[in-house]
Parts: sequence; C-alpha cells; structure tokens
Amino acid sequence: MTPEIRIPEILILAAGSSSRMRGADKLLEEIDGEPLLTRSVRVALATGCPVTVTLPPDRPARLAALQGLAVTPIIVPDAAKGLAASLIAGLRPLPASAPVLMVLADLPDLTTEDLQDCLAVWAKDPLAIPRGAAADGTPGHPVGFPPDLRAELLALTGDTGARDVLTRHADRLHLVRLPGTHATTDLDTPEAWAQWRAARPR
Repeated sequence: MTPEIRIPEILILAAGSSSRMRGADKLLEEIDGEPLLTRSVRVALATGCPVTVTLPPDRPARLAALQGLAVTPIIVPDAAKGLAASLIAGLRPLPASAPVLMVLADLPDLTTEDLQDCLAVWAKDPLAIPRGAAADGTPGHPVGFPPDLRAELLALTGDTGARDVLTRHADRLHLVRLPGTHATTDLDTPEAWAQWRAARPR
C-alpha cells in the first residue's frame, strides 16, 4: 500500500562550528549583500515547505540572521558532539508522518529549483531517498528521508550524519543531478571562499 504523501518538511543544519574558517563564521559570509545562512533559508522558504533551522548555542549572530524569516529555530545545546546531534534535535519536533529534506546551510550555489527537483521525487515514489548530486553524478546534498526512516535517524551518533542510514537503504536512493556543482560546493576555508568569489559570474 502506497503511503499518503504529506507536505515535506525542510530541515536546515546550521549548528556546525566553522572550525576551518580561522575565527570567521562561514554561515555569515555575505553573498549578494546577505549572510549565507539568510540566503539558504530564503531558498528553502521559496519552496513553500515549512522550514526548521538548527543552531549552536554560542553563535547569536546566526540566530539574528534569521530575524523576520518564517522559520523555526532550534538551539542545539550539544552541537559540539557532531552532526548527528544537530540532525536529531531538528528532527525530533517535526511531524512524525512527514518526509524531511535535510539541507546543509553552507551550500552557496543551491537554488530553490534544486530543492524542488529533490522534493518532486516523492510525488512519484514516497519511499524513495532523494539525494542531490553534481552534474557528473557525484553524490552531495540535500538528502531526503521518508517518515519510515525516522527511528533510524533518531538513533544516530557522532559526526557522520546519516551516512549509515543511506548505506543500509542504498536500494531506495534516487540521485537527482543538479546543475554544475550545486550539490557539492561547500566553502570551509577563507581560501575556498576567495576562490569561489573570484570564479563567480559578475
């Protein structure tokens, strides 16, 4: 029996430490006059889906970057424990019967159309695991999880995210090729930011 399709939730994971930025915060780096985090949230909101954002307890500027946006912020007290802590804190309050598209906050090229392409997979197969990929097929983000995988996600630990869940259910994976490197470009160092800005069309 095919499960009923619920409105998907979008969970933006933004509780990382930016440890490789040497004191700067990559999620506050400006793109077209606004912080990357603000841009990422606007991209997600434009899909029409509810959006939740996980945040660390020690970065008030990230919370400030969400002011005026119709999102649900979740402070993750144990964010330092790794990606799983952020994922679990954000997932726990979401409707148990809704699929969840998880988006890393530090993907500067991701567009609303990219997210919509991933979300559209569920209209054809509600049990699929849509995963964004680069144009060459390299797996990246976002990654979507149907509600039947919720218990497995809530049992995760450490900093590997949902990698183990993806491995166990590889037969359900549906790669969604997105333009260029939209699904794989994340900028973790000042040098990476400088290189990305230099190559960006004016």
